[in-house]
Amino acid sequence: MKPLGAVTVEELTALLEPLRAAGKKIVFTNGCFDLIHPGHVTYLAEARKLGDLLVVGLNTDDSVKRQGKSDGRPVMHENERATVLSAL
Repeated sequence: MKPLGAVTVEELTALLEPLRAAGKKIVFTNGCFDLIHPGHVTYLAEARKLGDLLVVGLNTDDSVKRQGKSDGRPVMHENERATVLSAL
């Protein structure tokens, strides 16, 4: 099941087309967001101020593992991280 707020690239493209056509400024960022902390919240709030819409990409579990952060990472599965992130 897809977390609330999560969309595919194709769905995102369709959602953004009319916003771009209306001249809206779209901001993009991404991250692991494994165990969201106050720094994440501040970072996302500041990024949101840079435009009309903030799009946040979420690294997959495999991507997090390849970054070599530490053993046992990610702590939360990507669907769990997406659910928490979407709530922000």
